[in-house]
Amino acid sequence: MNLAELKVPGPTRTALTAPFWAAAAEGRFTLQHCADCARWVFYPRQLCPHCWSPRLQWRDASGRAQLETWSVIHRPGHPGWAPAAPYAIGIVRLAEGPTMLSHILAAEPRLHLPLQVRFTQVGAEVLPCFEPLT
Repeated sequence: MNLAELKVPGPTRTALTAPFWAAAAEGRFTLQHCADCARWVFYPRQLCPHCWSPRLQWRDASGRAQLETWSVIHRPGHPGWAPAAPYAIGIVRLAEGPTMLSHILAAEPRLHLPLQVRFTQVGAEVLPCFEPLT
């Protein structure tokens, strides 16, 4: 299934998340980084969840991760995803530390599988998905 052909809703964009989605559209993987405690942050926030600093800056990240858990979706919650089923989604632990939920582009997902980001056209959007590290 060509994911670009799907008729699915895109991510919700806000002023806070706009830099993440703009970078993804350019093929860059960015995360917030705290200027005070030097820790990485995901999902986008106004304050660092580690030290409460408001000094969060967008920085390019490695795009490397490891698969922590996953599920194969056979019956999607939105009808637009039905042509892509079955597909895998999972929690990935980014090399920088935070976790995120993403599509897993692997034929056989497995625990701690090394991954890398792959920007993928899904419907009208470019999303950061993850595939096995090559």
